[in-house]
Amino acid sequence: MALANNESTAECMDATGNGGFSILEVLVAITIMTVAVAGLAQMVALSTRANTSARATTYAAVLAQQKMEQLRSLTWGFDVMGLPVTDTTSDIAVVPESAAGGSGLSPSPVNSLGASIAGYCDFVDVFGRPLGGGTTPPAGTAYIRRWSIEPLPGNPDNTIVLQVLVTRWGSRHAAAWSTGRRAPDEAWLVSVKTRKAS
Repeated sequence: MALANNESTAECMDATGNGGFSILEVLVAITIMTVAVAGLAQMVALSTRANTSARATTYAAVLAQQKMEQLRSLTWGFDVMGLPVTDTTSDIAVVPESAAGGSGLSPSPVNSLGASIAGYCDFVDVFGRPLGGGTTPPAGTAYIRRWSIEPLPGNPDNTIVLQVLVTRWGSRHAAAWSTGRRAPDEAWLVSVKTRKAS
């Protein structure tokens, strides 16, 4: 009697299809799972790349803001007699900042954002430590900071336009700058400074 009972249960399971998975069903499930995991792996890779780029861009923005604050802190105003006073000697490409030996707020050469020009460029390592200025990046350079100082055409004697461009070393070429577009992983800040009476 027990044997007959087991045989009828086996026949019932086979007839309803609940007895297990066929090899075809297993292969289809494995294929679907493989495609899903491959897609997920691509998303993880893209996410990691985007996070790395965002971190580099944020770091470049912080370095650009630091240089912009240095530029804005230089003297550009009027003395007690009402005569214009401009700092044209401070060297902000070295640390600590020097009161002499630099270009201060003197107008920059035309291509100071596209090339490393002494007095309008400095280099920073991966930890944010300044490595000094010049035209050639020293060993350990991770970022290049370039800045320009231009008189505002509408009021050239009293207003200047300050620009700071920070880019990762090796990620930008002079030809890329001529397009005028911002490259990935860089920061470009622009500010205007007007003379005010002291």
